[in-house]
Amino acid sequence: MTKLYVGNLPFTATDEAVRALFSKHGTVEKVSLISDRDTGRPRGFGFVEMSNADASRAMQALNGADFDGRALRVNEAQDRERSGGGGGNRGGGSRRY
Repeated sequence: MTKLYVGNLPFTATDEAVRALFSKHGTVEKVSLISDRDTGRPRGFGFVEMSNADASRAMQALNGADFDGRALRVNEAQDRERSGGGGGNRGGGSRRY
């Protein structure tokens, strides 16, 4: 199974529309569009899970393809290490006021 990152999605994109687009290139196991945790608004990217061979075909066919007026960015998702929080300057750093 391969997880694909899908970026530059229009904010009007739905799980169903993304699934339909990727289904032309193989069986889609899962679609996850990411929304802002505070506002609930779409963030313009998501993830699609497909078998390795289908994902490879979809990536080649859809990277740069037009989807509702936007050029999609499709590549294999990279695992991101989870950090303890939202960054900022917590402790340790010097601040000037």
